[in-house]
Amino acid sequence: MTFAEKIIAFNKELDIPKGIPSSIRMMNPYQENGEAMDLSASFYRKFYNDRNPRKLILGINPGRLGAGLTGIPFTDTQRLIENCGISTKIKTYEPSAVFVYEMIAEYGGAEAFYADCFFNSVCPLGFVKIDAKGREKNLNYYDEKQLEERMTSYILASLEKLIKLDVVRERVICLGTGKNFKFLSKINRIHRFFNEIIPLEHPRYIMQYRSKEKQQYIRKYLEVLK
Repeated sequence: MTFAEKIIAFNKELDIPKGIPSSIRMMNPYQENGEAMDLSASFYRKFYNDRNPRKLILGINPGRLGAGLTGIPFTDTQRLIENCGISTKIKTYEPSAVFVYEMIAEYGGAEAFYADCFFNSVCPLGFVKIDAKGREKNLNYYDEKQLEERMTSYILASLEKLIKLDVVRERVICLGTGKNFKFLSKINRIHRFFNEIIPLEHPRYIMQYRSKEKQQYIRKYLEVLK
């Protein structure tokens, strides 16, 4: 089975656990949105149609406008069309994807990058919180203690499956130098999924708070990933 088919099977098997707090909606684009399953399958079959191992890069959890719609971490539909050559009529824009694909361009382009690297998330499904006006906003698995505790066993089971996808286990890149790195380090000390965890600043943080220093962060990513 190719890397692509293993990823597609992994995504198809993802399911929403019971007991999520009522104020939170958990997103599973692979079940809720048929196009996300089709787009992600096309993406993986284009860039991962082999049996070669990849360096694993773990984000936090999918966001509404990126993987929540495309099924592909750190890839909004604009980048999917322009950088990956996969067409869709959906139009979304996510700042994290802008940073990631500028970094990918300097790496050598999508084909070169995805031949070496694989994005996923500590928690493979995303969350939104509904505010008093009924609006949804992205939520991280660690933003509420009750949610983090509820999701820990789910995350452990997911990582057990993820590391069987021919990823390099000597080290993993963790996007997020704060709570995501702290949580992943804590469970890794017990379960030894990876020999080493390398933290990098999350693309969303860079774009929101350090956009003027974006090029420095791109160089930092390349130094770690090359």
